[in-house]
Amino acid sequence: MADAIALPQSPTISFSSKFLRLLPGVALLAAIGFAGKLLEKNINAYAKAHHFPFPNIEYVLWAILIGLVISNVFGLADIFKPGVATYEFWLKAGIVLLGSRFLLGDVAKLGGVSLLLVAIEIAGSLAFMTLLGRLFGLKPKLTTLLAVGSAVCGVSAIIATQGAIDADEEDSSFAIAAILALGAIALFTFPLIGHALHLSDHAYGIWAGLAVDNTAEATAAGALYSDAAAKLAVLTKTTRNALIGFVVLAYAIYWASKGQAHNVTNKAAFLWQKFPKFVLGFLLVSLLATVGFFTKDQNTSLANLSRWAFLLTFAGVGLRTNFKQMRQQGLRPFAVGFIGEIAIAVFTLALVIAAANLFHF
Repeated sequence: MADAIALPQSPTISFSSKFLRLLPGVALLAAIGFAGKLLEKNINAYAKAHHFPFPNIEYVLWAILIGLVISNVFGLADIFKPGVATYEFWLKAGIVLLGSRFLLGDVAKLGGVSLLLVAIEIAGSLAFMTLLGRLFGLKPKLTTLLAVGSAVCGVSAIIATQGAIDADEEDSSFAIAAILALGAIALFTFPLIGHALHLSDHAYGIWAGLAVDNTAEATAAGALYSDAAAKLAVLTKTTRNALIGFVVLAYAIYWASKGQAHNVTNKAAFLWQKFPKFVLGFLLVSLLATVGFFTKDQNTSLANLSRWAFLLTFAGVGLRTNFKQMRQQGLRPFAVGFIGEIAIAVFTLALVIAAANLFHF
């Protein structure tokens, strides 16, 4: 019998198929986010009406908690996984839209302070995490991945660095598990510490952007404190993200010089490849807002869209955090990450307090 001739797949059918695969997970993100909003509204209203002492829990935390329960108690069915993975898209979309709430002059001013603090944070974090990895006897490339993940932008930095230095998949999974676990812890500890120290929205937002590794968790940690803190956390974290290419390039050249990675032949192309493009989107929207391209109502609509995009992101943060899977990765990388993150949090907190006194914010 003759073999059947395979017909080329229609692009429309292929796109439709991919879109349909995403729908269940995106619907789950939206449902969890909306449930978080309803819980915040109804529980707080009930507590107030009945004079019941109950903490004012923001919708951000409700969305994360619901996601955590589903992921760790029931597990996430395969049908939802493709759509849930889009939480990173919603995060980047939210950051781009958030540009409408920043005038370019504010970005330059606040970003200038952030850039100075970020440069100090990255240098100090890389040095300390490298030393800590050596003291604990971790493999050199695993130490590099943990250092870059802690210093720059979490999982994204680890993935970018893994390919650049030819690190093992196992090392990457160890580092990612440690960073994810510590990001989840930061969500619950940072707001408590900020309130205990009576940090201003400005100071706390910059601290969260400096010290929390993943962009999603940094955004959530800021939003759990206040809307103003979330804005500053995103701006500071975006500044960190913008430097990822330079840090990864430096490590790629280092490991190539030791004969353990491919040589980087075109440094400009390498930097552009690693540069987070959503940062440019954020700056473009900020520029358009600055020159008055958007009306007041349009700015308000963009800001609301940003909040909804972040809401889907926060639901995704909870859903993708599975503590059982993290425990299986081993204790030593987690121990290095845990000690390092505490040291980085204290170090960056001291930086922010000093900067607040110097720049009066």
